[in-house]
Amino acid sequence: MKSICIMRLSAIGDVTHVIPVVLSLQAQLPDVKITWIIGKIEAKLVGDLPGVEFIVFDKKSGLQGYRDLRQQLRGRQFDALLHMQVAFRANLAAAVIPARTKVGYDRARSKDLHSLFINRRIPAAPNQHVRDCLASFLVPLGLEAAPPRWTIPLSESDHAFASEHLANDRPNVVISPCASHTLRNWSADRYAAVADHIVAQHGARLILVGSPAPYEREYCERIASTMTQPALNLCGQDTLKQLTALLDGADLLIAPDTGPAHIASAMGTDVLGLFAASNPNRSGPYNSLPWCVDRYPEALEKFTGKTVDTARWGMKAEFEGAMELITADEVCQKFDEWIANRTTA
Repeated sequence: MKSICIMRLSAIGDVTHVIPVVLSLQAQLPDVKITWIIGKIEAKLVGDLPGVEFIVFDKKSGLQGYRDLRQQLRGRQFDALLHMQVAFRANLAAAVIPARTKVGYDRARSKDLHSLFINRRIPAAPNQHVRDCLASFLVPLGLEAAPPRWTIPLSESDHAFASEHLANDRPNVVISPCASHTLRNWSADRYAAVADHIVAQHGARLILVGSPAPYEREYCERIASTMTQPALNLCGQDTLKQLTALLDGADLLIAPDTGPAHIASAMGTDVLGLFAASNPNRSGPYNSLPWCVDRYPEALEKFTGKTVDTARWGMKAEFEGAMELITADEVCQKFDEWIANRTTA
């Protein structure tokens, strides 16, 4: 194989899980040319990975986006397409990508007519983490599944931004409170209670982060104003790269099921994940699953009547009140356990 196209447009967390696939391809096929079709925001995080051609596909541009993609790929032929996204718009984009082999999901994980746009499937694997699922896209090509290894290029200015805001004499704890789905969000009051505990009992520097979206700015401000201890609110003041550098230098991130949790995990930073609306064993921070507070089984049973064993793998429990099953006390207890483990490690 001389050329391979990857299509994973979004979201931030899933895109970070494609990085090991790229690194593994480059290790197993050193001469292969890799093209990655990616979303506009996601390209800001990984669009400078060495040895990869990136083509940005704007899924909001309608039919023009497909025309532009077809034009950019005119006259080209890939040996394989790794079609890693089952959404209908991504399936339509796959139709204009010229490739002899098109690898997609197994039948259980296919939807939105995905099966019509592929001619090979990844191995069926029930109860698989998303990272391991994406890693297996190499298997139908006769390659080894990608091991969990990450790199995200950062500039000196990105690291300088992080250094400017991280303390040198105490633990740095970052809270990224907002997920893309609001039903995955925990209450601002409980975040504030946990943050106060972290600062008062452990002397940590507490940093709040989020996107420039008005909702996220307001959410972080609510946490900061409810706290009795000091916090540094950087919400909306950093780029994705600067956030990555900040998470790289931090000691711990506290977050729900959201992109920054996967960025932190990719950078080797521990994540205290807050999970009730989704299953951490499927979509939690890959390297920090033991540090997740997991109330997903209770939420699933309370709001759907199903158990983890009887529900479809990946089924969400995104209901009003689901995240409230997580108490501030148990998050503080998990943080204390993390501190004790860090001290003895």
